[in-house]
This record gives sequence, C-alpha cells and structure tokens, in this order.
Amino acid sequence: MKKVILSVAVIVAMGLTSCKNETKKVEETTTTEVSKEIAMTDLSFGVRGNCGMCKNTIEKAANSVDGVASANWDVDKKKIDVSFDDTKTDAMTIHKAIAASGYDTEKVAGSKEAYNNLPSCCKYDHEMAMNQSGEMKSEDHSNHNH
Repeated sequence: MKKVILSVAVIVAMGLTSCKNETKKVEETTTTEVSKEIAMTDLSFGVRGNCGMCKNTIEKAANSVDGVASANWDVDKKKIDVSFDDTKTDAMTIHKAIAASGYDTEKVAGSKEAYNNLPSCCKYDHEMAMNQSGEMKSEDHSNHNH
C-alpha cells in the first residue's frame, strides 16, 4: 500500500513540475514580441540627391544609426522611409547622420566637406525640391512657342 501511495505522489509531482515550465515559456515569448512592436517607429522625410549612388550613401548613413531597422530612399520622390527603435534613437539623430554624409534633409543641411567629396553625379542642386508626394510638376512652356 505504501508503494502505491508513493508512486502516485511521484507521478503528481512530475505532472505539476512540467506544467509550470511550459506556462513560463509561453509568457516569456509573448512579452518579448509585444515589446518589439511597441518600440518601432516609422518616419518619412525629404532628402536631396540624384542617383543610385546617392541612394546607397543615404541609406548606408541612415542604417549606421544604432536602432535603425530599415531605410529606403526613393530617387524620384526625394524621400526616405525609415523604421527605427525609438528607445535607441530619434528622428534628429537620423537627419544628422544623413547630413554628415553630404546630403540635405528637411531639417539639417548637408556637410559641405562631405558634399565636396561626393562623386560629380551626386552633386545635387541645393535648391532642389524634396518632392514627397511623387507628383511630377508640369513643365512651364510660357517662355517659348510650341
């Protein structure tokens, strides 16, 4: 009789122990996933540039900021889309990193020294519109006849 009671006690103890471990693992996974979603911020802003080489340099500068998950600069729209962890960095830090590589953003002028070291195809017009909507302006033909 003692052996039966002892066997039942051992089986119950093993059952309770394995349930506790499984429950704990599920809670840890859920907590981690939720905190990652909360911290990510998406941002879009204008950046002046001309070509594919500009695209590489601008995206590399943005991605070099700790906390930036992705950066994609649109050559036609002169706009960058950035996704970043707002607990590690902020928008102004990203603007400054891009400006340090020689490119003007909406908030920070590009470094003159870095701009002067850009390849000739990347030397953009400092008055260039940063066309975020992607709409092309119709050409003004009022000064000549068609």
